[in-house]
Amino acid sequence: MIPAYFFAHGAPSIVLEDNDYTRLLKEFKDHNPKPKAIVLFSAHWEEAVQTVGAAATYDTIYDFGGFQDELYQMTYPAHSDRGLVEQILNLFTKQGVKSVRDEQRGLDHGAWAVLKLLYPDADIPVIALSVDRDLPNEQQYEIGKALAELRGQDVLIIGSGGTVHNLRKLNWRSGGIDGWAEQFDNWIQSKVEAWDMESLFQYRKLAPHAGEAVPTSEHFIPLLLAMGAGDPGRSAKLLHRSYQYGNLSLSCWQFN
Repeated sequence: MIPAYFFAHGAPSIVLEDNDYTRLLKEFKDHNPKPKAIVLFSAHWEEAVQTVGAAATYDTIYDFGGFQDELYQMTYPAHSDRGLVEQILNLFTKQGVKSVRDEQRGLDHGAWAVLKLLYPDADIPVIALSVDRDLPNEQQYEIGKALAELRGQDVLIIGSGGTVHNLRKLNWRSGGIDGWAEQFDNWIQSKVEAWDMESLFQYRKLAPHAGEAVPTSEHFIPLLLAMGAGDPGRSAKLLHRSYQYGNLSLSCWQFN
């Protein structure tokens, strides 16, 4: 059973950068078996009903502005897999999760920026999945858990978001780390490593600086979804954590 992962996707320009984090992503394929398919929850695809991407070939969505021209020339023409889409819809139904397919939507940067670093050839089927910030955290975990058995079929499950993601707090010239961001992530790390879901579900009340770190929850939710997919083993390993612009966290978690 292959692990599930949480990858922070940072700013869209991450795909052009060379640092410890991007090198980790670029080298991922060299140290792990090639998956049969990739299932990815993106913080940048929000729907009130769980939606499953089923495009024959995904368009590339440039859901950002003001970045390098090179980014707007990039594409990631991955394709979906109809059989796996049906299987995912059935798994959601068994879990009591209402879900629908979408055969039109492309991949947003929360998906393609990460995937282009991991598997630049776009030669692996991708099933893009939406998130819903209005669901209770317990239900987010259950959605991820519904897909856990896919890991035994060589399907790589990824949550793409960011534990500390507050664009209003970014310092574009900062080379340091804001203490409040690090304190929040330290708390998160301790609870994830202990698989303390009771505390994680209540992170807004219990974690220091949660309001600053997570002003809106769509970027945090993919962590809970990935942990849900990791529920059979409940073993967490932090592979990387760093920061950009003072507090934008770049972290990678592996769930065995």
